Amino acid sequence: MLFRSALGQYLFVNGRPVRDKLLLGAVRGAYADHLPRDRHPVLALFVTLDPHEVDVNVHPAKTEVRFRDGGLVRGLIVRGIHDALAHGAQRAATTGGTATLAALRPDRPAGGWDWRDSPMRPAGSVAGAATTRDRGSGFAETAQAPFLVDAVSAAVAAAPSPTAIENRLGAAVAQVHDSYVVAQTRDGVVIVDQHAAHERLVYERLKGQIENSGVARQILLIPAIVDLDDADAERLAARTDELARYGLVVEPFGPGAVAVRETPAMLGDADVVALVRDLAEHLAEWDETLPLERRLMHVAATMACHGSVRAGRRLKPEEMNALLRTMEATPNSGQCNHGRPTYVELKLGDIERLFGRR
Repeated sequence: MLFRSALGQYLFVNGRPVRDKLLLGAVRGAYADHLPRDRHPVLALFVTLDPHEVDVNVHPAKTEVRFRDGGLVRGLIVRGIHDALAHGAQRAATTGGTATLAALRPDRPAGGWDWRDSPMRPAGSVAGAATTRDRGSGFAETAQAPFLVDAVSAAVAAAPSPTAIENRLGAAVAQVHDSYVVAQTRDGVVIVDQHAAHERLVYERLKGQIENSGVARQILLIPAIVDLDDADAERLAARTDELARYGLVVEPFGPGAVAVRETPAMLGDADVVALVRDLAEHLAEWDETLPLERRLMHVAATMACHGSVRAGRRLKPEEMNALLRTMEATPNSGQCNHGRPTYVELKLGDIERLFGRR
């Protein structure tokens, strides 16, 4: 459950309820890669430590505390939450099956016998029932409209092998609307948002490279000149060192313009102009009190969005399966950089209930 404010966060230090800025900041930082910027998690956080390591008398209402080593406390909280999130970050959206069933199941009257449940109902009578009984549910129009194969726009993969099906995300069997990969698992079906999933993969690779050897760059044969508002150009020029850490080499190019000379190699042929303008827009929204690390993560997330597989791109079967295997090996792959799920899972039991088999 997510709130628009932090009112759903209950913080305790040695059993005492508090509203401490350091603790709230630690929670916000720990969840930064997992939630949209305007959402806050609901949680209860209990911090227990030696009473000599904390002063509880710094606020008249005793709602704030002061730690002897605030940096250590913050680091332990962030690491603990990160570990807990990593444990379940590769799971599918837990409400996927329930929400799908609720959205697709036609309304039934409360109690009593329904003739549609009878095995003796006349063949071909379902459309009429949907028209008369499910007004407003969306089933009437669906039942009367012809099924158009072209509308599915599916790229069908080869028959899944028994070995591939045993993987956690299964084996790809189709791509729908050039945006969603459908995979068969041993006990259900997985639907992957290809753009959201690849966005997370690129983001994690960027973070890994910056922590290890640095982001590999590619030099543009012809520098890309990007025209911007004077204020946006100045903001980018002031952040050249931070941007260079992620492989984006930018320099001023006269009033209201910047020149891009190098880009992160993993982004490939990304639209450099769109990327820089997007970054400039995000820089204008930054809170200057954010730690440098958090600002750099915003840069990485923006680059990952532009460097990921876009919705509308037709994938080959081997590309679909490679995406699934990489997701299985990548931390936090269950969510994109904006906190949305990258895939949902329908168990076979959910599908059978959808069709009235259970």
